[in-house]
Amino acid sequence: HKYSQIIGSLLYISNRTRPDISYAVGRLSRYTSNPSQEHWTALERVLKYLKGTIDYSLIYSGHPDLLEGYSDANWVTDSRQVKSTSGFIFLFGGGAISWGSVKQTIIARSTSDAELIALDTTCLEAEWLRNLLLDLSFLFKIVPPVHVHCDSTAVLDLLAQETVNAKLNRHLQIRYKSIKRLMRDYVTLDFVRSEENLSDPLTKGLSRKKILDSSRGMGLSP
Repeated sequence: HKYSQIIGSLLYISNRTRPDISYAVGRLSRYTSNPSQEHWTALERVLKYLKGTIDYSLIYSGHPDLLEGYSDANWVTDSRQVKSTSGFIFLFGGGAISWGSVKQTIIARSTSDAELIALDTTCLEAEWLRNLLLDLSFLFKIVPPVHVHCDSTAVLDLLAQETVNAKLNRHLQIRYKSIKRLMRDYVTLDFVRSEENLSDPLTKGLSRKKILDSSRGMGLSP
């Protein structure tokens, strides 16, 4: 199946060196069993974008030498979808080293719920990356907590509370407690404006200009 073959190649590229196409490829990969003309058209747009940026690579300058991450979510806006999308990206040495664009496993009933679920995924990835740096003790004597940026003030306000909100359902309470645990040793959280959130392109379709602008922040350049 030609569609599946192209998607397989694009998934390989997006998982290795091109975080800027992760969302588009992830969405299109859901229709490999029965792609419509609409999906073929969207796939062609991704290929044209790649052709126009074929010389893009992830560039690492070595600075800053601190690990920082960005978290975002896109609550369901498509009537054909029932689950939201989480996005995260981590930068080290001026370039992206880890990223993801994944469909959430539970149904979020609000934007803040979707953001909390996404932030939990991001913080778990931050824990893994920080432990990796700790294992490289011959390179890094001290590894500070990972700085994670989030554009949801509602979620940050919720996490500033000492106890879990009783209004949260069981699934969200588990994620709340998971993030609070990681905030003790592994991560620090702060607010970032949506237009400066580098994980925004990993959760929704954006214009070509916005994708190119954010890709530079990810460390992608000719």
